[in-house]
Formats: sequence, structure tokens, C-alpha cells
Amino acid sequence: MDALSVIETESRELIRRRGLDTQADQLEAIVREVVEDYEKRAASGSVRPLRDGDSAVAAVAALIGGFGPLQPLLDDPEVEEVWINSPSEVFVARHGRSELTPLVLSDDRVRSIVERMLVSSGRRLDLSSPFVDALLPDGSRLHVVIPSVTRRHWSVNIRKFIARAHSLQDLVALGSLPAGPAAFLDAAVHSGLNVIVSGATGAGKTTFLNCLASAIGARERVVTIEEVFELDLRLRDVVGLQTRQPNLEGTGEITMRRLVRESLRMRPSRIIVGEVREAESLDMLISLNSGLPGMASIHANSARDAVTKLCTLPLLAGENVSSSFVVPTVASCIDLVVHLDILPSGARRVREIVGLPGRVEERVVEISDLFHLRGDRLVRGDGFAPHPERFERAGHDLPALLGRVAA
Repeated sequence: MDALSVIETESRELIRRRGLDTQADQLEAIVREVVEDYEKRAASGSVRPLRDGDSAVAAVAALIGGFGPLQPLLDDPEVEEVWINSPSEVFVARHGRSELTPLVLSDDRVRSIVERMLVSSGRRLDLSSPFVDALLPDGSRLHVVIPSVTRRHWSVNIRKFIARAHSLQDLVALGSLPAGPAAFLDAAVHSGLNVIVSGATGAGKTTFLNCLASAIGARERVVTIEEVFELDLRLRDVVGLQTRQPNLEGTGEITMRRLVRESLRMRPSRIIVGEVREAESLDMLISLNSGLPGMASIHANSARDAVTKLCTLPLLAGENVSSSFVVPTVASCIDLVVHLDILPSGARRVREIVGLPGRVEERVVEISDLFHLRGDRLVRGDGFAPHPERFERAGHDLPALLGRVAA
């Protein structure tokens, strides 16, 4: 048995003998007691030494007690997100709506839970690095900010990836997308068009990217680029890349820009950028301009705002990048923008689908209205999709697809 297995077994036995619950407040104290005893034996050479006693305490406590009082919320399939503003303010989101829970913690308890969560991620949190993004073992995304960036308490967000849809047909069944636009988007992805998914935080952009990816051909090789792994593509040939924070010496950081460039050396048929936020948008546009199909998501208030943002973010890459290059590149590289929204009821819907014909008028990218939300129905607009020749080459009847009336 390895050291952690020995400590886990001995900790469970000590908890049983003392008649305690595995989520009791004394859990970490008991594990630490066992670890200290283990280290004494390791000093005498009777057992293997530990590399890091504190990490061992956090790892074994997580194995035994999960994530303490937060574990029932993480196990609840109806809870989409959990966030902590202060130890007495623990919120959850259910079906797109937030609610305050009766759970009351302490500052020490919040810290110990976060330390457990970070054990498996290899990421750190301290005064020199007061932010952290990490992936939990169940696929949930953890984001933590500590004082003095926050006023007083640790701010914790845990976004669970509850994928109720894995294909565009699943979105149709859930009522997020009518059958006509779904068939059009399926054909567009299969034909190799570049698609941007926009929307607010929590609008379902990652889930929608997963569903769009289901239309990618079985023989295509896909490389995904994300800050933290969230995409769950059910394809045969997929390589996922994620960023890395700098180490204690301030070196070893791997940025989104670096990952986009590296992905081009991996023989991709397509790239998918999980979230475009900063200068990596320039590298993505350059990649898409080389004939490589791709998809990405972006925070925006509308499809038009998403296009405007894509024309602005690349300027962050350096003073030598000008809008005279970026704007026409966006117009020629991006083919479709799908904008998602959260309705007052908490339901997630596709609000609009626009096409980019490739034209620029007075430094403004022209867009074509393909589908838009009228009342609670996604109806056909008066625009036409770009690149009809790609649809024809892939065997799709574009006029028939666009002629369908969204139900």
C-alpha cells in the first residue's frame, strides 16, 4: 500500500473507534493526527516517507469526507452552481435561478474545503497568486479569490457541468432550439463553417459547443483549447489542452495564445477554443484564416456585440495589430454567430443566429439575420447563409434548410 492508502485506512479506523461522522468538524484534526504519527514512523524507516504532510492531510480528508457540508449540494443533480460570498452566505443556482441556502460555515471551514478541492488540480492559491481556476474530480470548475482582492472573506464559485444535452437533437427535445435551425446548424458544422457561440455567463455556451461538435465528422481530428477543461466532446479523435499557472518562481506559465499556436502543430482538422477573452482571439483568427475550421465561445450581449468584440480583442495582442487588419479578418473568418439567452423563467434559449457574408462597410462587419426570437419562437430572418458552395460540396440542400419554418 502507498502512504496515502495507509493514512486513509488508519484515519477511517480512528474515526470509527471515536464514533465520529466522516463530515465532522474534527475530520482534518484526526487525519493530521494520523499523518503526524505516520511521519514519526517514517523517520525511523519503518514506512515510506511523505513528500508533503499538509497535502497528505488535505488529500485524505477529501477521500474520506468529500467536500464537507458542500458535498450534498455538489451531489444534487438540480444544483447547477454553488457560490460562497461569506461563510454565512452560501448560494446555489437551480434551473437558472439563484437561492440562498441555510448552510452556515466558518472561515476556517471554507479554507479547508478549498484546500481539499485544490489537491487533485495541482494549482495553488496564496498571497502572490490570489486567484485560481481549477477542475474538480467530477468535472466541476472551481474559481476562488482571496483577500485582499476580496474585502474580507474568500469568494468561491463551483460551476457544475450538468450536461443535459450532447447533441443538437437533445437541445430540440429540451426546447432550447427548434428543429429547423438545429438542422441548419448541424449542416453548417458538417460543412466546415466557423461558428461563434455568444451569450451571458451561465447561458449554456459550453453545452452548446458540445452539441455543435456532435456534427463533426467521425474521421476528423479535433484539438480543444481551454483555461480549465470543461468541454466533453464525444468524438473519437480529440486532444484537450488547458492553460497552466506560473510556478512559485514565476515561470512555467502556459497561456491560451501559446496553446492556440501549439494546436496547429498537432494536425487538427478543427480547433475549438472554449472561451475567447483576450489576445488569444488574434491567434484564433489567424488559425481560422489559414483554412482550418473552428468554433469558439465568447461573452456578449448579442450576436452583433460578439462580432464587435471579436474586432476589438485582437488589438490587445500588441500595438502593431490594427483594426484595418482585424475587422476584415473577422468578416472573412467567422461564418456564423449563435447567441444564447436565459429567459426570466431560467430556461436557456437560442435568441438569434446570424451569418457573416464577408463584407465590411465603413469598418463595420456586415451581418445577415438568419433566425431570431419573436416572442417565444425562433423564426426565419431575411438573410442568407455564407458559403453556399460548402453546403453543396458536403451534400446539403441549403435553400431547403433555410426554407424550413422554425416551430
